Amino acid sequence: ERRLEILKWLKSPAAHFPAQRDGDLVKDGVCGVFIAQKLGVSQPTASEHLRVLTQAGLIRGKRIKQWTFYKRDETRIAAVKKAFRTEW
Repeated sequence: ERRLEILKWLKSPAAHFPAQRDGDLVKDGVCGVFIAQKLGVSQPTASEHLRVLTQAGLIRGKRIKQWTFYKRDETRIAAVKKAFRTEW
């Protein structure tokens, strides 16, 4: 449920997160710190959710300075949706 929430937020990052000092919300993604704050969880808990989504190929992380910014991998998400439609 939390991971689906993250994917929903990252679909329209400017609507769900404040402007960032480093990194553009749309171009670079959302800082993991902001995702943890919005989830209301600790940084390690958010990192675990983000790690699972990254390993599934649904999001990509990008390092800028000491932060990691996350955005959806729309190509991979479309492929997963297509696979579910054809398999079920």
